[in-house]
Amino acid sequence: MSTNLLSTSAATGFGGVVQEYLWNWENQQLRVVYETLGKGSPLLLLPSFSSVSTRLEVGELAKLLAPNFQVVAIDWPGFGESSRPSLNYRPEIYQHFLEDFVKAIFNTPITVVAAGHAASYVLQLAVQQAGLSKIVLLAPTWRGPLPTMGASQQIAGMVRELVRSPILGQALYKLNTTPSFLSLMYRRHVFTDAAKITPSFIEKKWHTTQQPGARFASAAFVTGNLDAVHEQSDFLELVQSLTVPLMVVIGESSPPKSREEMNALVALPGVRSVVIPGSLGLHEEYPAVVLEAVQDFLFSSEN
Repeated sequence: MSTNLLSTSAATGFGGVVQEYLWNWENQQLRVVYETLGKGSPLLLLPSFSSVSTRLEVGELAKLLAPNFQVVAIDWPGFGESSRPSLNYRPEIYQHFLEDFVKAIFNTPITVVAAGHAASYVLQLAVQQAGLSKIVLLAPTWRGPLPTMGASQQIAGMVRELVRSPILGQALYKLNTTPSFLSLMYRRHVFTDAAKITPSFIEKKWHTTQQPGARFASAAFVTGNLDAVHEQSDFLELVQSLTVPLMVVIGESSPPKSREEMNALVALPGVRSVVIPGSLGLHEEYPAVVLEAVQDFLFSSEN
């Protein structure tokens, strides 16, 4: 495992130093791209999992945090500019990756700010090993879209294998990542201000989905194969096992099922929480509001 410096342009990054982390999984080397901005105590910034997942979705938040932290934002394996091989993407990959990445890149305790589906992985990491000092979860989720809609594991598995298939899978994936479909999804449960869902914004998202191999990790996420836990009780048990401070940011317009899960989380003793405008994409839509909501928690010396 090693890290290399990459050249980049403003079009692909958010102004930081872009590097690659070479990571081995089952005798296959994966190239994981990450970007570092700012100076100060280390803060790991994790984008949500989605078909359009990329570190750029947390780029504006990274720039706001950079005056006070050394911010490291990643492209998850299988997403963004990282390698997208046709692996059987499953929780073990991301659990091991996150553990190895944190050990390789940081040598002091870190703050972690994680969006969406990254929540379970961060909580598992915090419970299993030292090295995390604070956690902020932004619109946390633990269950993928199809399971949330009520699809059984059998149905979800059939859909996943269909999308992974060579010809029909590519066609199905393209149908579900058209600009019009992406725009619809953003309007439904990602952004709340339709004026921000511009054609150029959607074009950038669409471009992300069309990279070679993009459908494999995306299909795993959508069908629930990246769900690190499968029951609400398991998710809440992770939180109850924490020994580090936790804050949760909830979008007031979150989808009803997701909001129920978030409410159950913040009802636990010791969990700090705040509700701000937005939905599941609040970290991208309202980065300044997010910073204002969490800065007291981030700068507090309480443990």
